Amino acid sequence: MQTRTLGRQGPVVSALGLGCMGMSAFYGGGRDDAESIAVIHRALDLGVDLLDTADIYGPHTNEVLVGRAIADRRQRVFLATKFGIRLDPGNPAARGADGRPEYVIASCEASLKRLGVEHIDLYYQHRVDPNVPIEDTVGAMSRLVEQGKVRFLGLSEAAAGTIRRAHAVHPITAVQTEYSLWTRDPESNDVLATTRELGIGFVPYSPLGRGFLTGAIRSPEDFDADDYRRRSPRFLGDNFARNLALVDKVRAMAAAKGVTASQLALAWVLAQGDDLVPIPGTKRIAFLEENLGALDVHLTPDELDQIDAVFPPDAAAGARYPDAPMALVNG
Repeated sequence: MQTRTLGRQGPVVSALGLGCMGMSAFYGGGRDDAESIAVIHRALDLGVDLLDTADIYGPHTNEVLVGRAIADRRQRVFLATKFGIRLDPGNPAARGADGRPEYVIASCEASLKRLGVEHIDLYYQHRVDPNVPIEDTVGAMSRLVEQGKVRFLGLSEAAAGTIRRAHAVHPITAVQTEYSLWTRDPESNDVLATTRELGIGFVPYSPLGRGFLTGAIRSPEDFDADDYRRRSPRFLGDNFARNLALVDKVRAMAAAKGVTASQLALAWVLAQGDDLVPIPGTKRIAFLEENLGALDVHLTPDELDQIDAVFPPDAAAGARYPDAPMALVNG
């Protein structure tokens, strides 16, 4: 397994991680915990050590699942989880951010219990709370490090200025945000430039565009009734058709190179810098193995230019989240 270092002074992890969210939440299709655990075990056997979950996934059930999967192999895992998004029990579509210090402490204790571990390797604030100074939130997170409950700190979907303020309180090891061929915001909003300046690792989630860049999704009807992508702007109406035309161009380029669309899309992310550690998610062993094949795909400068020509920044149609979740990003 190829490895990369998370940040200038951070830990060494597998060059590709595994996002575990879809095993328990959001993408529909029901749950098969036995198969998901088999995927996690196969990932570990192939050298993947970075596993990514969050308390909101399920909610809570994904942490329990991951905890079960790693119970007898904890030493082989670099475990990342997140706190900071609160759901409204009466309205699952409503959500808010909570960065209060007391909430940080309580969330960590709850995650440790669900995961069945004594410490979390990388603890992210999932969304920045606009009502709580980031200094207060990260201050509470740093106390968890002092207590040995957390090893490294991270932020998810934070703005460049927020990252700077947080890093001044306690070293931030990783920033996680959506980044892929069809979501290149970190290039234009200074987030990627800021992490590189400060020596912070960058963890792209949804590097396959929530499955869309694989080319397997051909119609909105391919989604199950409970799949949140049915409500996501990029998968609706004319946006879907416009984005599918872009994906078909990626598929054609992948076929010409003798790789899959997934492998080409992941190889593009990996080629953006050694400070990036993408975390594609899957709940199928075959797709896991296909994704890992991207590590062997080399893209020449000419090929990278060709990809940019057919899928330039801002080419994707539609916002990446519905209005309410979108309001919580770039905080």
